[in-house]
Amino acid sequence: MTMTWQCVLCCLLALQVVSGLDNGLGLTPPMGWLSWERFRCDTDCQAHPDTCISEKLIMQMADLMVSEGFLAAGYEYVNIDDCWPAKERDADGKLVADPVRFPHGMKALADYVHSKGLKMGIYEDFGSATCGGYPGSEYYMQTDANTFAEWGIDFLKFDGCNSDPKDMPYAYPIMAKFLNMTGRPIMFDCEWPIHMVMANLTPNMENVRASCNLWRVHGDIQDTWDSVISIINYMSKNNKFLRAVVGPGGWNDPDMLIVGDFGLSYYQQRAQFGMWAMFAAPMLMSNDLRSISDEAKAILLNKNVIAISQDPLGDMAQQVLAPATDVTIWTKQLAKPIKGSVAIGILNLWWKGMAWEISMSLGELGLTNPKGYNLTDAWEGKPLGSFDIKQQFNVTVFPSSLQLWIAQPL
Repeated sequence: MTMTWQCVLCCLLALQVVSGLDNGLGLTPPMGWLSWERFRCDTDCQAHPDTCISEKLIMQMADLMVSEGFLAAGYEYVNIDDCWPAKERDADGKLVADPVRFPHGMKALADYVHSKGLKMGIYEDFGSATCGGYPGSEYYMQTDANTFAEWGIDFLKFDGCNSDPKDMPYAYPIMAKFLNMTGRPIMFDCEWPIHMVMANLTPNMENVRASCNLWRVHGDIQDTWDSVISIINYMSKNNKFLRAVVGPGGWNDPDMLIVGDFGLSYYQQRAQFGMWAMFAAPMLMSNDLRSISDEAKAILLNKNVIAISQDPLGDMAQQVLAPATDVTIWTKQLAKPIKGSVAIGILNLWWKGMAWEISMSLGELGLTNPKGYNLTDAWEGKPLGSFDIKQQFNVTVFPSSLQLWIAQPL
């Protein structure tokens, strides 16, 4: 960290700029679309006119968010990831959208997104440059916050490439304050924890929550079942640590939904979507809505699973039982449909083609209502019957799949 940057931090801290996040956003996990996993940093619009990062792509995704029912289901953010700016700031030090790929500029694009009833998100980086090599916000954080507000941006993903992770406990709260000072509500997505962890540093998660609406806790997801498994295992291993800070206004972000892409089977797509709902994770899909299959679309629009994700209690699921090899059972407390309801996820990460049959009771899962529970299959919306908490029953769990139930107390 240079002396100039040290002085900036000291002055801002002395002025009590880092007073914490207070934007009233993210009372439930944000839902929307994000360009990165599917479209990456494709900037060659001549060779790839339909997939390059451009205003055309974002406008098409916004149109489909509305026409295909995603907005009505709760997906409200259309987010641009890295590689959108010009390579240099303008004469006033302001960020500028690439003039070829975004010829009408970001304000016009945000206005278009807003005209559809949606909100628009953008990407920047705390460091000297973004991960893709575009201008970073180092020394320009207030300028960039003001620019985003002027454009009408509603969501900022703030990365941490090309920076010193030791600076992050100071820099991210400062950016949160600058965003608040604009007067525009901007959802703040921080990459702070994962960059510190990758540098063998331990983030203070209470401070992270005080400054961010959501925060990345794992590296980038890839379009493979192994990648999904690695994230689920991380969320399991660190469950107590992560559950301690999650709740309305602040969410652990295990990265994007890859439902509708290439790498997952139908049941694996359901498993990722259902577990992200159980984790109270942001539901930011990264796919091509122009070519998504009907099966994948049905998963993403499943109203019962979305209700688990968006439950106002904001609980994050915890693992309560591991009855067989690679089979784990998770419970998440719910405020709806009535107080005392519980979401139950039976997850099988086993992939070798053989189903497992397990025996259990609701009492073994920590459910305590003495009158028992009505169970409903969240995927199909079908009632499964009423069960006493001591009643043993058998469940067949298929490979690479998630059974997801809603238990409503009698």
